[in-house]
Amino acid sequence: MFPFSCFLIQVPYVKLYYLTQPWFSHLRWDSIREVLLVIPHLWKLVGHIVVLCLPGARSNAQADSGSSEDEAASEARSTTSECPSLLSTTAEDSLGGEAVDEQEDLEEKLKEYVDSLTDKSAKTRQGALESLRLALASRLLPDFLLERSLTLADALEKCLKKGKGEEQALAAAVLGLLCVQLGPGPKGEELFHNLKPLLVSVLSDSTASPAARLHCASALGLGCYVAATDVQDLVSCLACLEGVFTWSCGTSGSTATLVPASPHGLLCAALQAWALLLTICPSTQINHILDRQLPRLPQLLSSESVNLRIAAGEAIALLFELARDLEEDFVYEDMEALCDALRTLATDSNKYRAKADRRRQRSIFRAVLHFVEGGDCEEETIRFGLEVLYVDSWARHRIYAAFKDVLGSGMHHHLQNNELLRDIFGLGPVLVLDAAALKACKISRFEKHLYNAAAFKARTKARSRARDKRTDIL
Repeated sequence: MFPFSCFLIQVPYVKLYYLTQPWFSHLRWDSIREVLLVIPHLWKLVGHIVVLCLPGARSNAQADSGSSEDEAASEARSTTSECPSLLSTTAEDSLGGEAVDEQEDLEEKLKEYVDSLTDKSAKTRQGALESLRLALASRLLPDFLLERSLTLADALEKCLKKGKGEEQALAAAVLGLLCVQLGPGPKGEELFHNLKPLLVSVLSDSTASPAARLHCASALGLGCYVAATDVQDLVSCLACLEGVFTWSCGTSGSTATLVPASPHGLLCAALQAWALLLTICPSTQINHILDRQLPRLPQLLSSESVNLRIAAGEAIALLFELARDLEEDFVYEDMEALCDALRTLATDSNKYRAKADRRRQRSIFRAVLHFVEGGDCEEETIRFGLEVLYVDSWARHRIYAAFKDVLGSGMHHHLQNNELLRDIFGLGPVLVLDAAALKACKISRFEKHLYNAAAFKARTKARSRARDKRTDIL
């Protein structure tokens, strides 16, 4: 027999009283709950206390009830489950209570962050903004935000007006997330209309911090995409963003000497936000934009920034996609020069560029060149939970990338639960699955191993055939 160590959990409040093993100190209730569910024969109900017995060294710690650890362990081993229905009901109540308590704790913290937005200390305000940004990116909190939309709007307005540098950047980032959380309803529309002039003001101010201008450009594009209902708002936002990156496109065809290194991030953000708004632009505006911007954008392909070159290439592919939607046999006048520039970037092997940058650039520009020459857009498959999202056009690619940049690691959570994103990508209503359905659909580790082994074998065979063909040519 193994010696046993015990720790006690009070079921109604789901509180861990103490741990007798030092290596248990890092465990959270989620981990302990999994043990309870997976190894039911190791725990027993003793009165109102769940006793979990795991192999380990003995401890001299005493339980709060006054009984020793040995007595509790022996009682747990000798006692069968006398009331399993009570135990399962109590466990479910405990898990539900835990979720409620966690939500209440989160809302209490968020209230503190909102109150701190008006603090006199700039450092305190920045900390509150960063905490709000992380919370809004990882959680869906529409009810909490609807109740405090006016308070948040006033606080963000002050941060954008009176703040400097990082504070303005964080305020703009939080504003973009608020638009994603509130959606296209009246509150989201009101929030965007109230703060849009400030975003435009900071973005157009050449003396403002580049980081603040960058985040204002992203927030302006995302807010307009989500909340703007008037075409004039869309046109004005397009013009503002267009004015940021158009000045860098000179007449000589090169931007290397025109654009200093520092604003590259700003130009990239403005171009990506502008491309996002193109996906909802009316066809009457698309024709004017094609005539105005398609000859200019190829000049950004010679930028020193790999991110700006990629953003320009993707914007060109998007313009071609929109043009072909309007006119199936669309023909660009300077097609040969454009394809040469794209082909150069798709085969770039300059050693002075980072290897990762070269690899990413070649991959993207191969896809851009293939599409511009008349091919199809490469399909990307994104799996989240039990669902799959197919990104099969340059418009969907730009939309997904815009939300991914803002939400970060919380993108999958929002795809599963945010009605706005599910409506944009055509995913339908939010799926509600119980634990049994989730467990049934989950792939075991052994099945994953078999799948990966089969994929590796198929990939190896395909590469071997390609090598044989190259050998024959040589």
